[in-house]
Amino acid sequence: MLDKQMEKALNEQINAEFYSAFLYLSMAAQFDDMGLAGGGSWMRVQYQEEVAHAMKMFDYVVERGGRVKLAAIEAPKVKWASGLTMFKDALAHEEKVTGLINGLVDLAIEIHDHATNQFLQWFVAEQVEEEATAGEQVHKVKLAGESPAGLYVLDKEWGARVFHPPGAAA
Repeated sequence: MLDKQMEKALNEQINAEFYSAFLYLSMAAQFDDMGLAGGGSWMRVQYQEEVAHAMKMFDYVVERGGRVKLAAIEAPKVKWASGLTMFKDALAHEEKVTGLINGLVDLAIEIHDHATNQFLQWFVAEQVEEEATAGEQVHKVKLAGESPAGLYVLDKEWGARVFHPPGAAA
């Protein structure tokens, strides 16, 4: 049975994961508005990942006998100055999510919930990847600078990104 304090914290994280999905979908809309379909596609893949993260937690709460309680999702930002600012915001957001996941792990350890601690280790590893991926995009956009050719190449690369559900082979 899932501890009530952990259940509440996981429900809050489910909400945070859905907010992350909305944030990336908002970024996809801006990339599309900028005529950068590849950037839009990259952010749609990120949206799918965040929904998958929320559902992984959703299923865990249910499996442990807890009750999922969905809450309103805060509206995300809708305008950025550039693709670079979007990726910088994505990196900052992933760093924030890492802090939230670490807080869940701390709680699991504090209340001796070994099963949840074990479950959360997947998210700990995932956040390392999420931060690295966003950071890599910031670096690439900085390298491209104002070069239309560089941005064109990046957009093609972004468009090739494919969603792989958790547990699926990459």
